[in-house]
Amino acid sequence: MSGIPTTEYLKKCTSSCPGCSATLILRYVLKAAGPDTILVVPACCTSVLQGVYPNTSFDVPVYNVAFASAAAVASGVAAACEYTGKKTNIIAFAGDGGTVDIGIQALSGALERDTNFLYICYDNEAYGNTGMQRSGSTPHGAITTTTPTGKRHFKKDLDRIVSAHNIPYMATSCAAYPKDIYTKVQKALSIKGPKFMHILTPCPPGWRYSSEKSIELGKLAVKTGIWAMYERENGKLKLSSQTIAAIRKPLPIEDYMSPQGRFKGLDPSQLTKTKQEIQFNLRRLEREAREADEDGAEEGA
Repeated sequence: MSGIPTTEYLKKCTSSCPGCSATLILRYVLKAAGPDTILVVPACCTSVLQGVYPNTSFDVPVYNVAFASAAAVASGVAAACEYTGKKTNIIAFAGDGGTVDIGIQALSGALERDTNFLYICYDNEAYGNTGMQRSGSTPHGAITTTTPTGKRHFKKDLDRIVSAHNIPYMATSCAAYPKDIYTKVQKALSIKGPKFMHILTPCPPGWRYSSEKSIELGKLAVKTGIWAMYERENGKLKLSSQTIAAIRKPLPIEDYMSPQGRFKGLDPSQLTKTKQEIQFNLRRLEREAREADEDGAEEGA
């Protein structure tokens, strides 16, 4: 891919599932970060896909830590690096269970303390490592092992929670857009202080689709507007071109949902509620981005 280094820091023989897009995300995150990087990984799929001890598929140092403690441990590592004068990139790489639910207290504390690190939540919308139980990030209507008739609640809005901490940089992306991930990670790591990225991570066994469809479904999530991609720098929102296109001319959300077994049995009322939620979120983001543009124009006048 043009402009992306060929050096690999995620080696062959991971223990990931076929079609795992978390592995794809981490591959480009590490390409953007380079060798002077320390990963902090709580209990999640990434703590498994490293390989079987004593071997590892990761070519950077990794702290494997308790489920709730990724951001807290990363804070300690960042403080140690700052004390010794090292410029090492500190990246917490955690799933949605360890971020949206179990790890949210530690994440909030690290952001409030202005920890100089990048926290990445790769979101496969369930507790993937322990059997695909419902998480706070599971979407409305999705079947999991603990919501066999479909989840009755909407997904927790993690990004608005993070943005309330007024950090210098946060962004969303999707595993189907590796250049977008690479560029945003590079940008995040160039900024001092706490940074946050939220990346949609299609999961074949959890979402119940054929493993070769991970990229296709990731792109459909963005093109239908179910997943918005944007950056928020110093509080100002900028939508990606893909999300602007989805706002103007979205694909039907049925195109995204129908290949996934987790949405089988979704009744018409649930589908209507989901469509309303998508439109509400997109309108809010569009309005906020427009206000940011207007503020920028006034400042430049």
